[in-house]
Amino acid sequence: MTVTLDRLARPLCDLRISVTDRCNMRCPYCMPREVFGPGHRFLADEAMCSFEEIARLCRLFAELGVQKVRITGGEPLLRRDIERLVAMIRTVPGIDDVALTTNGMLLAAKAPALRDAGLSRVTVSLDALEEEVFREMGDTRQAPGRVLAGIDAALDAGLSPVKVNMVVRRGVNDSCVVAMAEHFRHRPEILRFIEYMDVGATNGWRPAEVVPVAEIMRTIAERWPLEPLEPNAPGEVAARYRYRDGAGEVGFISSVSQPFCGGCTRARLAADGALFTCLFASRGEDLLGPLRAGASDDQLRERLAAVWGARADRYSAIRAEALPPGGPKIEMSYIGG
Repeated sequence: MTVTLDRLARPLCDLRISVTDRCNMRCPYCMPREVFGPGHRFLADEAMCSFEEIARLCRLFAELGVQKVRITGGEPLLRRDIERLVAMIRTVPGIDDVALTTNGMLLAAKAPALRDAGLSRVTVSLDALEEEVFREMGDTRQAPGRVLAGIDAALDAGLSPVKVNMVVRRGVNDSCVVAMAEHFRHRPEILRFIEYMDVGATNGWRPAEVVPVAEIMRTIAERWPLEPLEPNAPGEVAARYRYRDGAGEVGFISSVSQPFCGGCTRARLAADGALFTCLFASRGEDLLGPLRAGASDDQLRERLAAVWGARADRYSAIRAEALPPGGPKIEMSYIGG
């Protein structure tokens, strides 16, 4: 296996694969309904990478150093037979961890098949337990109970550890932080609080709506004291803490207030085969075109290595320094979270 470094000496270790740009929710911070409504044109089936094409690219990425793959969307469980892709990726030499991020709406029905296919673990998005707030955050008629049922099904299937991600938005769900922490204390899931990010160009992001991790931590620690834990692996984005009373682990992702660009080892493959080297990128490198035109493994591998080798992305750090971040950004629903 080759270790492939970018211009800032960051290795290529992780690959996030978006398998669809569709979703069954319309979270305003990701897919606002006024943009992604009935008239929005999503990718046609033939414009998306097939499972065989994804598996081939995974093999080439693994030869350049990738060891972990995360399947994302859109909502990845909307992609038919997604468990078949999981099984295909699990057979790729060098890939030792296959995870999936989901909104949990379809997880209860899919969890056993995903486990049988070899999925290592799952991350579930859940922004509130209160129905009214949950529906506002997700612009959905569904209730959080459906997500909680998916989490329980994932635990029953052995997809552990289950991580639960809560995006905290001031004035919308910041009052729910303590209730979320209380619910997941003494449970096996790991709750993680995420600062509201300026991903894409349609969510109307404003800095005033960001609740810094330091404030979230204070809110929790005032009730249940915390102590830090060591990272599980280099490049881990969540700061790990545990409750001093033994009630479990909690995480904090501070990509706005305390950027972690310096340790980012992630490449992102969009559903249409475009390769992105940053969540906040403005353009990607087409891989599906050359692949379908008959490019050899050597040619594709060289292309991947060249794109990563030229990488110097550090958007969050630049944003934090109040420097101009550049052009328009790709929507998170297209590139994956």
